[in-house]
Amino acid sequence: MAISLYDVSVGQYLQTLGATAGVLERAETHVRDAGGDPDTLVGARLTEDMFPLAFQIRSVAHHSVGALAGAKSGIFNPPSGPMPTTYAELHATVADAIAALKAMTPDEVNGLEGRDMVFQLGEMKMPFLVEGFILSFSLPNFYFHATTAYDILRANGAPLGKRNFMGALKLKAA
Repeated sequence: MAISLYDVSVGQYLQTLGATAGVLERAETHVRDAGGDPDTLVGARLTEDMFPLAFQIRSVAHHSVGALAGAKSGIFNPPSGPMPTTYAELHATVADAIAALKAMTPDEVNGLEGRDMVFQLGEMKMPFLVEGFILSFSLPNFYFHATTAYDILRANGAPLGKRNFMGALKLKAA
């Protein structure tokens, strides 16, 4: 079985973004049931020197749909613009990324294979082929930020387990 660029990017992004949406929902329910305000989680961190939940969620979106936009344009930069400031904005960030990815076709994404692209941070430039960028940069960053978001919510009492993080598995059809 051949695995396409679409499968290893959009397929994986959608699975984990769906799980992230579920993790956010479960944590919100937990906080509300305890009489709290989910907005207090937006700035939550694992440690003082790590970025907060809002940054993690923005980065999950940026390293998925943003990575493919960068692959199309030939350049990928760190995210810019405003950070989500409410729990509702965290949900919207994930939902918008899911919708954008679902709108992409296999032909559109697979057509990016073999193209040159650059990750640029200030004056530093790292050249990639699109598939190398997705496999060695985008996906590891994507999973790091999704895991960190999960960990922040878990550390703040949300009743989460491994199955919540994994999301909908790609099971063999009967």
